[in-house]
Amino acid sequence: MKVNIGVSARHVHLCDEDVEFLFGAGYKLKKMKDLIQKGEYACLEQVAIKTSKNTIDKVRVLGPTRKSTQVEISKTDAFKLGIDPPLRNSGDIKGSSPITLCYNGKELKKDFGCIIAQRHIHMSSRDAFKLGFENEQIVKIKINGEKGGILHNVVIKTNDNFVLELHIDTDDANAHLVKTGDIGEVIIDE
Repeated sequence: MKVNIGVSARHVHLCDEDVEFLFGAGYKLKKMKDLIQKGEYACLEQVAIKTSKNTIDKVRVLGPTRKSTQVEISKTDAFKLGIDPPLRNSGDIKGSSPITLCYNGKELKKDFGCIIAQRHIHMSSRDAFKLGFENEQIVKIKINGEKGGILHNVVIKTNDNFVLELHIDTDDANAHLVKTGDIGEVIIDE
């Protein structure tokens, strides 16, 4: 089965409380553009992510708000920041790396919330049923091209509203010379 690739650069998901801390009471995130997944969007807002070792500026905030703030970075970003965040599924942030978010002189210190996101495929529940996949199933992705290869440990995520798309981080994309819109092929892990 073929799947479109979506390259996910470093980004931040904020909870309502943290939006208000950083941007002001009653503040609502401003949509810049819609993302492929229904209801998700890139915001105009950007923050810096900071550790005791280094800072990365202009990190895009994604909306809508979530119940918990989460920062997703690549391993390359982690080296720059001097931290070792765990590889996790989105939303699984308990015990993850601490991180500080900065905006306009404000610093929000989070005791946890920074992860490297697990490679995953968004798939509608209907498509999953039709194609014989299950939520949380692990597959491989074959990537063709000059630096093609096999990506192992790709998690299928199903939801009625999901649109079929593989999400990888910039490290995976750069390693295989792929970009958003390129195509991968699902291989069932045995």
